[in-house]
Amino acid sequence: MAGLRAFLAVVSLSLFAAMSPGKAQTPATENIQIGLSTDHVSITAGFSGADLTIFGSLENADPRVARQGRYDIIVVLEGPARPVVVRRKDRVLGIWINLESETFENVPVSYSVATTRPLQDVTDPNSYKQLSLGAANLYMQPADDGDSPATIQEFTAALRERKTATGLYSENVGGVQFLSQNLFRATVRLAPNVPVGTHKARAFLFKSGLFIKESSAQLEIRKSGFEQSIFRIAHDYSFLYGIFAVSLAMLTGWLGRLVFRKD
Repeated sequence: MAGLRAFLAVVSLSLFAAMSPGKAQTPATENIQIGLSTDHVSITAGFSGADLTIFGSLENADPRVARQGRYDIIVVLEGPARPVVVRRKDRVLGIWINLESETFENVPVSYSVATTRPLQDVTDPNSYKQLSLGAANLYMQPADDGDSPATIQEFTAALRERKTATGLYSENVGGVQFLSQNLFRATVRLAPNVPVGTHKARAFLFKSGLFIKESSAQLEIRKSGFEQSIFRIAHDYSFLYGIFAVSLAMLTGWLGRLVFRKD
């Protein structure tokens, strides 16, 4: 039902835009609007990932361009930004230990992309860099600018690789589909380990390889049930929660010793 309501809302926006009066002398510029199937997602300990549907519409679309398939859309769901520490392990005297590390500021914890076509077929690499669009074009701000460019580049590549391996950074080619000349649907993947917090959905419209417009909406991901209670207590009463966790670990160890001891 939530997806149907979002779809109907987008259709209404499209019809309203089409019926609005305008100047006949000047062709209206294309615009893009999006609506999420829900404004929040609740996850529990058994959350195994999900697909989020995003509906959208093109306003003032050129029918000829639409028929020729020269409109492209890229939809991004970007998670909250947080500091990230990347460590490199090396073998010393037969033991693997952390020798070097690099801290990056304001790194999106998750970054899911859906596209009408492969990214290389939509526009040129310079456009992606200017828009900071795509995981490969996200700027990772190092906390220490004094490190060598080679070191920063190495740790940046490792960070992106790790995010991709864990499913937090993903790309869904063909995940954006046109339902008509004006309406489209995008599907982005929420990883099982998706972070809680405010996520931002962004839709980019391209016409014949040129960027035209961008639209955005917000999505709140939060824990629910017992997990939400534990999460809230751990953040609101961190000191008491730490004492309880240590005490519980000690009690569990003592009980385990009693149960499994050999007389």
